[in-house]
Amino acid sequence: MAETLQDLLNKVDEREGELVDLLTTLIAFETPAPPARNTSEAQAFIGRHLEASGFSTETWDIYPGDPNVVGVRKGRRSDGFRSLILNGHVDVAEVSPDEPWETGPFQPIVRDGVVIGRGAADMKGGLAGALFAVRLLHESGLELRGDVTFESVIGEEVGEAGTLQCCNKGYTADLAVVVDTSDLHMKGQGGVITGWVTVKSARTYHDGTRRQMIHAGGGLHAASAIEKMTKVMGGLRDLEQHWAVTKSYPGCPLGSTTINPAVIEGGRHAAFIADECRLWITVHFYPNETHEEITREIEAHIAAVAAADPWLRENPPTFVWGGKSMIVDRGEIFPSLEVDPGHPGVQLLASHHLGVTGTRPEMDVSSSVTDGGWFGAAGIPAVIYGPGELRQAHSVNEQVSIEQLKTFTKVLLGFIHDWSNTPR
Repeated sequence: MAETLQDLLNKVDEREGELVDLLTTLIAFETPAPPARNTSEAQAFIGRHLEASGFSTETWDIYPGDPNVVGVRKGRRSDGFRSLILNGHVDVAEVSPDEPWETGPFQPIVRDGVVIGRGAADMKGGLAGALFAVRLLHESGLELRGDVTFESVIGEEVGEAGTLQCCNKGYTADLAVVVDTSDLHMKGQGGVITGWVTVKSARTYHDGTRRQMIHAGGGLHAASAIEKMTKVMGGLRDLEQHWAVTKSYPGCPLGSTTINPAVIEGGRHAAFIADECRLWITVHFYPNETHEEITREIEAHIAAVAAADPWLRENPPTFVWGGKSMIVDRGEIFPSLEVDPGHPGVQLLASHHLGVTGTRPEMDVSSSVTDGGWFGAAGIPAVIYGPGELRQAHSVNEQVSIEQLKTFTKVLLGFIHDWSNTPR
């Protein structure tokens, strides 16, 4: 007798042990970033799993030792039915040597209804559930008329944007589901961009000239770049406070648009007046804003601050925004993502969540960032939906609920089937 979709949902419970084993296998691959360059074996495992589930795969290095793996399962009537991208990152948060893990971060523990290990919540739980769902669908023989693309990417933890590389290669779909940590909420996200602000003197001075810079009649029009950077920091703080009272977005706590002065570097040594100072900032913005808009606003505000200072007017601050890697060039961009609650795929996903759990999913905005924004930037509708609580992400003894993992797998399994069989 042919299997039904309900039979498959029941199999998630019946084969719980296989799902848990899949997650513990993924956790055991040591893929922290930093240091990164360590995902090849994990990605090869995922590639084999996808091929055994009816996908053709493509693998290419983003960095040596860090490849993307993309699997495509062509639908039987691709031209007339909806397509889907399932997306997740295989890298996990870094681990410090002195963290008090119960065993080890890559020696997973299964007990009391949870799986413990680095990446359990962020986000190898989501990857395991998605991989298990496509395996069950393949084994069932149930027809999928639309294309399903599975992207296992690298670099999310350090802004290396493996997902952007998939978009650049032309992978697209009618909807993308990013199976990252969301506690089974359906989420959009604000965006993040880092930037370097530099204050630099055209000339270098001995520290013995300081009296001539700061006292009346000294006659030396010069300044310490470090001290002038404090004016820039004050201007950034004023702008941050202005945003807090003038900007808002549904589902985001007020004041979520922040400018964090994260790192400051400057000066040569004690015998010099500091001729250069660099400030590394992290800027969070709302889902309906772009990083281009935000950086223009910051630069215009700081230009006005500099114009009011005699020395900064002649030595204006300069800006370098974003970057391709927090490891390589100390910079990153995460575009924002607005979710359209009326999109038919979003509505269908919500209905499958309701069908499995008995309650409608919460639709809100992540307080963190994921690769989901790259889909929005590429014009691909997307939503973040995955197992795991954000408070567990990056934590010591990180864990995910097995019951929630099964719920996620059931919801995704039913959704993949019905979406790929939805006519365009």
